Amino acid sequence: MKDMNISTARLTIRPLALKDLADFHCYRSNPEVTKYQGFDVFTLQQAKQFIEENATKQFGKPGEWVQYGIENTDTGYLIGDCALRLDQYDSRVAEIGITISHLEQQKGYAKEVIGGVLTFLFDVQQIHRVVVIVDAENTAAIHLFTSLAFRLEGHFVENVFFKGKWGSEFQFAMLQREWDSRA
Repeated sequence: MKDMNISTARLTIRPLALKDLADFHCYRSNPEVTKYQGFDVFTLQQAKQFIEENATKQFGKPGEWVQYGIENTDTGYLIGDCALRLDQYDSRVAEIGITISHLEQQKGYAKEVIGGVLTFLFDVQQIHRVVVIVDAENTAAIHLFTSLAFRLEGHFVENVFFKGKWGSEFQFAMLQREWDSRA
């Protein structure tokens, strides 16, 4: 499969690199940014190790998450990252996730990134279905995926023990035909 390198109006979605370490650590070490994520705050060493390990991965291996940097094209700064993985049992199904720096939120970047990623997955990779799992308390992410016409498929109540307590999640999804029929 083709690796992902996407340009949108303001952003470049590309493989993470060690040059991103300072920006990556800045937001990945912020408890407000990691509050609803499946990871906790990163130390500088953990951030460096994550980038190095991620560099050995390439999109297309079923079951394996690959993280991509989100670079502001004008400034060259990393403003977040997004993750993709193909389903372990059916590579026509993909799951996505996104993290935007606390310094760059509420600027429409997340919506722009997801639009670019969906174009890649549906139009280039011919993926059948894209799924996203969102913490039930993460109202910003719920609004994001609802505004992008993702369908709410499930509400899992206290289904995951997460950061010392039971958490609930929503599952959203979109099919390729739903993407193709958008206005």
